[in-house]
Amino acid sequence: MEQKKTVIVTGFEPFGEHAVNASWVAVRELKNLGLGPNVDLHITEVPVEYQAVQNLLPSLWDQYHPQLVVHVGVSGMATTVTLEKYGHNRGYMRPDNCAFCPKSGCCMDGGPDCIKSAIDMDVVCKRVNNSDLGVSVSVSKDAGRYLCDYTYYASLYLGKGRSAFVHVPPLGNPYSAEQLAQALRAVILEMLDLLEHSTEKQLCQHSH
Repeated sequence: MEQKKTVIVTGFEPFGEHAVNASWVAVRELKNLGLGPNVDLHITEVPVEYQAVQNLLPSLWDQYHPQLVVHVGVSGMATTVTLEKYGHNRGYMRPDNCAFCPKSGCCMDGGPDCIKSAIDMDVVCKRVNNSDLGVSVSVSKDAGRYLCDYTYYASLYLGKGRSAFVHVPPLGNPYSAEQLAQALRAVILEMLDLLEHSTEKQLCQHSH
């Protein structure tokens, strides 16, 4: 029997002009869809607060030992479901929901400037776009230097790259919550597939 995989998917609480945060609505909808019988899916709503993120993420990684953590955020500028390649350490000057921002403008003092996801986002994007899903997926190298980017960087650091960040457009612009959830499901299943094959490759290399 195949061992169950654990996947954590997070969305954000409302902030600014996003009185309803499409990311959390889509993640809740994803929970209803599920990721199939072999995946334990846990969802969490993340506060739009730097300090809360610093407290929450280590406990998620420690408690569940997930194969993959996917953070979902909303971007008012997005018109596609956007896969982020990198998390950035510096440039956090925008105050959060508590009017706080890190003094150093850094996510992790002394950490690398930029961490790349272990998942090849170009491959995920191509596969999902070829699948007749009806939702357009694209790839980005800049997650925006706010809580999305901050959360992504911290998670990549903690999970040694086994993390992903997906930006979704606001609800109805152009996709419904149901369409966004379907897209997230397709994206996450492709990510798990890629991770599994990269682990198999590493095992093959070690055994020779």
